[in-house]
Amino acid sequence: MPKIRVLVVDDAVVMRKIISDVISRDPELEVAAVAANGKIALQRIPQVNPDVVTLDVEMPEMDGVTTVREIRKVYPKLPVVMFSTLTQRGAEVTLDALSAGANDYVTKPANVGSVTESMNRLATELLPRLKSFFHPKSGPPPLAPGPRVSSPVSVPVPTLPLTVRPARGPRGPIEVVCVGTSTGGPNALADVFGAIRKPLPVPMVIVQHMPPVFTKILAERLAKIAGLPVVEGSDGVCVEPGGVYLAPGGKHMEVRKDGNQIRLRLHEGTPENSCRPAVDVLFRSVAEVYGASTLAVVMTGMGQDGLRGCEVIRERGGQVIAQDQATSVVWGMPGYVVQHGLADAVLPLLQIGPDLVRRVQEKRCAVHA
Repeated sequence: MPKIRVLVVDDAVVMRKIISDVISRDPELEVAAVAANGKIALQRIPQVNPDVVTLDVEMPEMDGVTTVREIRKVYPKLPVVMFSTLTQRGAEVTLDALSAGANDYVTKPANVGSVTESMNRLATELLPRLKSFFHPKSGPPPLAPGPRVSSPVSVPVPTLPLTVRPARGPRGPIEVVCVGTSTGGPNALADVFGAIRKPLPVPMVIVQHMPPVFTKILAERLAKIAGLPVVEGSDGVCVEPGGVYLAPGGKHMEVRKDGNQIRLRLHEGTPENSCRPAVDVLFRSVAEVYGASTLAVVMTGMGQDGLRGCEVIRERGGQVIAQDQATSVVWGMPGYVVQHGLADAVLPLLQIGPDLVRRVQEKRCAVHA
């Protein structure tokens, strides 16, 4: 199999060297070329024809955001992974780059103590992302022929009797919406919220795989984009109808019953699926508190975080929507849910928001009719 060719773009000589060395040590990857800024990168792309670009967010002459916009004018499908810093400025610029068309990002190693440790961290965080755009193993295997789900867009979903767990008892009205996403999630969330337009009559709790600082900036941006009360979750806060709570980076978020109220609980427990916050942690807690009144949504993302949580939600009688493969940046998280027969509907991104609203309103209207 041909190696994945990477164009490395960074204004710092040391970072270009470190990134290039990490990439070159992987037998599936190779460095196609390096560039010191976005302007040079745009010249290199037609010369070396890379499969993917790593791009620093802040560079002289042409910064990362401007470079992404220029790349997208000519190369709409070329994967671009941003390099950011773990700062408020870094978070803001990274989210700008994602909105401009970047596919994913990693944060630069900081205060790690040695070049070797920096390289190890990069190998862990960067290399899987570079491969995820090309390798089926970053997500589930291709869909096998099978029955079609009942949804606005019919998608083949295999029947897996050993793993599918039927709902227990009748489904009641939706009382909570829980969402899990990762790679490509910020833009996907913006599209979903854009379709919702006004607060739901139920709370929404969300895990987006992001580090600290980034989640707070993302919550603020989503609130501004959609005009919804989106906030970063806080420990002990009451979960209210219409509220949207985004798990803070570096902490697991759960819901817990407290007398007649339901509150958020944040903690720094062991990462699950190498993630904290983890979708599975949130989804299991939601299933325990809300049971059959749960609606889960799993969208674009690498890996399989959310799969076990969806199993518990289905066991308790809840519903699950998964994003389809065609509109996912990486069809890992939703793909695993689909392949295990846990999705009630498999939808393209732009249909998830309207379908979510319909399910929440329809179930509640039926109960109060």
